[in-house]
Amino acid sequence: MSNNITITIDNKEVQTSEGELILNAARANDIYIPAICYLSRCSPTLACRLCLVEVDGKQAYACNAKSKDGMNITTSTENIEQERRAIMEVYDVNHPLECGVCDQSGECELQNYTLDMGVDAQHFAVKDVARTTHDWGHIQYNSGLCIVCERCSTVCKDMIGDNSLKTIPRGADALEAEYKDEMPKDAYAMWNKLNKSLIGLTNGTDVLDCTSCGECASVCPVGALVDTQFVYKSNAWELEQIPATCGHCSAGCQITYDVKHTSIDNPEKKIYRVMNEWNYVSLCGAGRYGFDYENTNVTKDEKAFTSALEAFKKADTIKFTSTITNEEAYILQTLKEKHGYKLINNEAKSFATFMKNYSEISGTKLWGSDLKSTHKSNFVISVGSALKSDNPNARYALNNSMTVNKGAGLYFHPVKDPIIEGLGKSIMTVTHAPLQEEVVLYLILDLFGDKEKLPAKVVEYLASFHSEKTITVEETIKEKVVEIVKEMKVNKETGEEEEVEVEKTKMVPKKVSKEVVVDDNSLLTLLGASDNFMEALEKNLKKKDSFAMIVGPDLYNHPNSKNLARLVALVEKCSDIALTIIPPLTNSLGVALICELDEEAGEYSIGYNTKADFTLSALGDGDLDMPAINQQEGTLTSINKRVNPTNAALEYNGYELNDIANALGMNVKNVIEYTQSLPTSVGFKTQTFDNLPNHYENDGTEVRGYVLENVKVNKSTSQNVEKLNDEKLEGTIIYLANPVRQFTDFTNKTTNLDEVAGLYMSEEFLENSEFCEGDSVRVENDNSKIILNIISDNKIAGSIAILPTFDSKLNSEALFSGYRFASASIQKV
Repeated sequence: MSNNITITIDNKEVQTSEGELILNAARANDIYIPAICYLSRCSPTLACRLCLVEVDGKQAYACNAKSKDGMNITTSTENIEQERRAIMEVYDVNHPLECGVCDQSGECELQNYTLDMGVDAQHFAVKDVARTTHDWGHIQYNSGLCIVCERCSTVCKDMIGDNSLKTIPRGADALEAEYKDEMPKDAYAMWNKLNKSLIGLTNGTDVLDCTSCGECASVCPVGALVDTQFVYKSNAWELEQIPATCGHCSAGCQITYDVKHTSIDNPEKKIYRVMNEWNYVSLCGAGRYGFDYENTNVTKDEKAFTSALEAFKKADTIKFTSTITNEEAYILQTLKEKHGYKLINNEAKSFATFMKNYSEISGTKLWGSDLKSTHKSNFVISVGSALKSDNPNARYALNNSMTVNKGAGLYFHPVKDPIIEGLGKSIMTVTHAPLQEEVVLYLILDLFGDKEKLPAKVVEYLASFHSEKTITVEETIKEKVVEIVKEMKVNKETGEEEEVEVEKTKMVPKKVSKEVVVDDNSLLTLLGASDNFMEALEKNLKKKDSFAMIVGPDLYNHPNSKNLARLVALVEKCSDIALTIIPPLTNSLGVALICELDEEAGEYSIGYNTKADFTLSALGDGDLDMPAINQQEGTLTSINKRVNPTNAALEYNGYELNDIANALGMNVKNVIEYTQSLPTSVGFKTQTFDNLPNHYENDGTEVRGYVLENVKVNKSTSQNVEKLNDEKLEGTIIYLANPVRQFTDFTNKTTNLDEVAGLYMSEEFLENSEFCEGDSVRVENDNSKIILNIISDNKIAGSIAILPTFDSKLNSEALFSGYRFASASIQKV
């Protein structure tokens, strides 16, 4: 939104947008208005009422009042200060005095506001109630410390989409009647609510069934919700905060590692928790809990290093994954140029090829939008991605668009997803067969493409899917009906009452059938969309004016990937839809831009974080140890096309890739010296690592690293696309994807992420099969076979089983020919 109006706050003129909440406008201009319950990207709850202000002489709540041109706002008056102090006194009623051991002490907003407002006496009292503590798995809830600000339930609903938390009755006695007259109005209303309510679970049990992101504990202003692994581990003020970028998926979320010494006897640093700027970015469970994947107890093994150099002299190929920094990718590319190595990274190669084919139509190297635009849109389309696990922040953007912007969405995917379906009534999910992603994109072009902008041949081809058909519809009409009824009336001649017949006319509803000619779109038939798809879509599109589309990794290895890439580019180019493309792994985008990748390996390979003839590994399972992402300085390139800095949270005393590079003819002391050398020809900038920022401004502006330049490239002379290949994958289908909170061997290594690798089946699949959870099965097709155990997963539905990649020991990829779906037989062992 543009700054198109002027308001005045405390005699200061402020530029903001029409309709922006006053509280957000104040924060963006560094004007302090207290607020406990409000979260910047979420809907207001009016739970705390501390943000009371005076707007043009009338009191209003800054978190809920919208800016209008010329408004005059005062943030503090005598009455407002009395209300705020009374509210803080109420919050302190019966609040346990356990600050000395509370995990939130030192960063507690209740402490801060109590001191800020000078609350040094208590004028109110009420009978206390039982204060129980609940173990909700990754989260511990202490109801005695809870102030029912509702930030936890709000972020769960508006940002994450799990809708797992809600307010429930506390069971306390009613407030004494005289308080209503004695107390300020807002303080009494807030206390009445606080006295009646607690936080509970929406499923009615004491078992928290969600995607375990921990965002509720992150936003909690007191110590009511705490990560279980952090309870009684450290005082906040003892922890050193290391700014970094999450190294697990391509979202590139801003995080801080909170570290201190391991123990009195062990001075080595240890990560105690991960924090985030929760007003501006939300983490998934992997980012929050998957932090202890460092390569420990490593020293410089000179013998292993010498063997590594000999291997590099012998090798003709380097195989690697995308869980590396841009600087490491630059080193590998330079080694290729100096020594002729082949570089093998299959997922980054397929992504790079997809982007090259996309560029032939778009004329740019990268997609034009990002997840921030998705958050702000009010209609979102997702194609080719299991959003909740491929890139959780993409799912959060979809949910935030629907809840806060009152948006709607289309979710196309072969795997039924109860998490996505649970986001709301305005999300339309289409469960299509694998290999039908082309049909989906043609449908999107047909529904949303501007026929004036599309190539004529494409418009003609889309028209070929349409025909007319006659259907019988039933509708209700009003029919005029005349009835003869008997009524008592007075005879004018005799003056006596007598019964007479009277005609009465009324309109009666009547159902009639009629034949109508309608458009028949065979694309919908091919996808198996419901009969009322178009009717539901038209309803959801009302008052929608900002469109976004997310496409994902299902497309990159699709047999018709080239055509899919061109179709995606046409959607972006010839519609009002803002496009975001999900890179498959941590730094796949950076690797795809920096490295010239090869198709086939040579005779002798070096592996970096993947098995080969000689393996360099940050997992501690190779021939020479390497540092993990949380032990390195460097940059990572995110889905939002940002080059974000990350810092080393923990020490590493072994050899690094840079040491090998230097021994092979390169020459820099620290790997971050390569940050300013990243190739500008593909959009990087000549900025030094130490000059890269990593924070957010008060108005939510992301000041992290820099945004890649979207370099223009030559378009293909033909802007047409291939005709549809209406192929379907049939039989028993398996899908190569991960459960929520797992991404790679690094997340699998961490202590607090306890998912087990196996064959994930929905409860529906198990009910309709001979299998039970825990059964050992053989999954087999023409490519390979593996034996593993069945795991029941209530986060998926339908009859497609999921094989994860987060444990490379399974070798799941061997069953697939690139595309993420495959047919296979599943038999009990």
